[in-house]
Amino acid sequence: MATVDVVDETFLAVPPERLAAEFADPAAWRRFWPDLALRVFTDRGAKGLRWSVVGDAWTGSMEVWLEAVGDGTVLHWFLRVDPVGEPLSRRAATREGVRRQRAAKAVAFALKDRLEAGRPPGVPPGGESPVTSV
Repeated sequence: MATVDVVDETFLAVPPERLAAEFADPAAWRRFWPDLALRVFTDRGAKGLRWSVVGDAWTGSMEVWLEAVGDGTVLHWFLRVDPVGEPLSRRAATREGVRRQRAAKAVAFALKDRLEAGRPPGVPPGGESPVTSV
């Protein structure tokens, strides 16, 4: 089991293809996760990316899985890493896990704020009014 094992999910009212575009550029990875060195090992297109976490600080894997749900996408995020060198104490590992959870939510909410900007609640992506029965 990895020292730091984090799972997060957030619903965004945008199509998976639109959300996938946010993760297509390696410069975005450095903005989202500045302390992780990432190498793609599976590009799943509109379904997300899988990375190997490599580098001097952490080693392991990370994934962004984009699941089409209703009129949007559930952004699933997984991080499983171990420190390079000295292992973390249980307390330090817990603190790191909480820090990573908060960082994941900050990334997801920033994307949600930007990509859903201007969309009134209850209106699907693309601006059509929801269908109501009479």
